[in-house]
Amino acid sequence: MRLKLVPSQTSWDFFRTWKITFGASVVALVVSVLAFAVIGLNFGIDFRGGTSIRTEAEAPVDVGAYRGALDALGLGEVTITEVFDPNFEEDQNVAMIRIAAQPGQESVSADTLDAVRNALRAVDPTLMFTSVESVGPEVSAELVRAAVLAVTAALAAVLFYIWLRFEWQFSVGAVAALVHDIVLTIGIFSLLQIRFDLAIIAALLTIVGYSLNDTVVVFDRVRENLIKYKRRSLQEVLNLSINETLSRTVMTSVTTLIALIALFVLGGDVIRGFVFAMIWGVIVGTYSSVFVAAKVLLWLGVKRDWSKDDGDAAGTQFAAKSEG
Repeated sequence: MRLKLVPSQTSWDFFRTWKITFGASVVALVVSVLAFAVIGLNFGIDFRGGTSIRTEAEAPVDVGAYRGALDALGLGEVTITEVFDPNFEEDQNVAMIRIAAQPGQESVSADTLDAVRNALRAVDPTLMFTSVESVGPEVSAELVRAAVLAVTAALAAVLFYIWLRFEWQFSVGAVAALVHDIVLTIGIFSLLQIRFDLAIIAALLTIVGYSLNDTVVVFDRVRENLIKYKRRSLQEVLNLSINETLSRTVMTSVTTLIALIALFVLGGDVIRGFVFAMIWGVIVGTYSSVFVAAKVLLWLGVKRDWSKDDGDAAGTQFAAKSEG
């Protein structure tokens, strides 16, 4: 007996409460934009600048002890991770310590570095500091620009891909859903002041791919049903298509969330921000594929028969009229 989170066949009307669902999305978008403009993001070391210290030791790395020693110095944001170094064939006792730049400074001062060394050597006298690298504000600003370009390029590529595969109305609906997901993710990070670093940019790009996959599955079925049911209205075809793919959509989202929640609980502080972004992205991505992308497509209307060329199809354009 197979596990089913939703019945194989459903007939729910996803547009009956469209004013509530779409209105909630608009309100969430406005709140997210305002939060970003007023509160801003809690940028991590990647974007604010700071210093990275690489250590080696004879004893195993004790991240908790290292963190406790550095917390007493009041350095602000400090990230400590145990890393694998391929240069070592046996025990791996290498750690990477990242300290955010102090207010009014481009990097950690020499006095602060000395205090860090003394504090860590009190924990492990065998500790060696093999490298110290600083990231200044100019590099950080360049990373911000590169991150914005990466997300923008991803959205542009999606717009072009959907346009070629379907019709321009589909591409607008898909990109509207992706923008919805990205803006809401940035908004929740701004409201909760969760650290925003390069790992979160990677999460945003992953969310784009995940949400796009959900949307394309629905749109593929929409295109098939538009050809199959030529006498049904666009709203009826959209409802039918969403219902037919609903079981797959929910099962994929839930199984992905199970893995992500396990990572969030057990993965530690280093990847917690990334995993939180993914959890949030899966939830809003699933929502937007049904309630945002489909609604935008309903408003724009689509060509009803892809078997004809553009000239023959000129009289078959259908602009859906939503009730209410």
